[in-house]
Amino acid sequence: MYKVRTYNQISVKGLDRFPRQSYEVGSDIGSPDAFLIRSQKLQGIEVPKSLLAVARAGAGVNNVPVEQYSKQGIVVFNTPGANANAVKELVMAGMLLATRGILPGIAYVNSLTSMTDAAEMAALLEKEKSRFAGGEIKGKTLGIVGLGAIGSMVAEMALAMGLKVVGFDPALSIDAAWRLSNEVSRMENLQSLLARSDYISLHVPAMTATRHLINADALAMVKPGAVLLNFARETIVDSAAVLGSLAQGKLGKYVCDFPEPALLNHPQVIAMPHIGASTEESEENCAVMAANELMDYLENGNIVNSVNYPAVSMARTDGLTRITFSNNNVSGVLGQVLSVLAGNKVNVIDMMNKSRGELAFNLIDVERQPADDVMAAIAAVENVIRVRVIG
Repeated sequence: MYKVRTYNQISVKGLDRFPRQSYEVGSDIGSPDAFLIRSQKLQGIEVPKSLLAVARAGAGVNNVPVEQYSKQGIVVFNTPGANANAVKELVMAGMLLATRGILPGIAYVNSLTSMTDAAEMAALLEKEKSRFAGGEIKGKTLGIVGLGAIGSMVAEMALAMGLKVVGFDPALSIDAAWRLSNEVSRMENLQSLLARSDYISLHVPAMTATRHLINADALAMVKPGAVLLNFARETIVDSAAVLGSLAQGKLGKYVCDFPEPALLNHPQVIAMPHIGASTEESEENCAVMAANELMDYLENGNIVNSVNYPAVSMARTDGLTRITFSNNNVSGVLGQVLSVLAGNKVNVIDMMNKSRGELAFNLIDVERQPADDVMAAIAAVENVIRVRVIG
């Protein structure tokens, strides 16, 4: 029986993925094999010795102490792309709100509480509506920084709305490149994109390399009057630099999902309360994906969408036992483990070894279940972090 401890309100559709005959799932589970979380901060929370994996129903994992868990052989999963459609739609909403006089128009209408005559109100609005005139997005250029799961969907949507699309992503993967329309013009650098774009939408992860990617130097390159949209992470944008650019008349508007005190009630800022992924469908998709990732790892040792360990997947064969182990990515570890198995006459049928940075992960299928002393000998191999056997 596998045990999964949940934090936060997890979608029922995700929880229903776990077969009740083989999984115990709940918020008060003791000795859990896995955590399933949304926004719960795990920093400072005691790590059970039984914990094998954590799945975050969402893309960002800044609420998970990934480095600490990596050293303990705990695989951390996220759900990239599961909330992509929700974010994509909000990006379009942000572009329209920044382009048309929608919000000030609504505020004006709601201020007319003293009026009681509908005909008088209609006449007044007809007279005043020019105050809220805006533009159209068709024919404008959208620059997308980051062309992964969300960025590629934003590009497709923008093209359908009649925008021209340029993109920049120095780390574009092969899978992402296949998803991307050939109508998207790829820019060689961020500066080129900023200088050409009427709208700039950010879709890169929060990491050291992207901290304040949009800073004073970058904003000096933007096309005058451009709209900056940040539905990625707050640390990507230097908000002080944004306010400076707005004051100078360089940047036209800033639309973000990450309010800060300095941004509130600014006439050129539209700040939303971090609702990019806050749709029922998105929460369901994230929960289902997270549950599937945990089950595949716990039952088969396969790793898909991990943020700390390499992707590794190998089909199961009936009758075989699977050994998995993580290790520091140094030479000789796998050879020593195989020597232990050979020395104990445990026949290896199939295996896979993958590495990612300083870590490696291994799947080994053997004819029979190794004795406890064999597993202990594998665990004792220098640089092996964690080992387990799946019957």
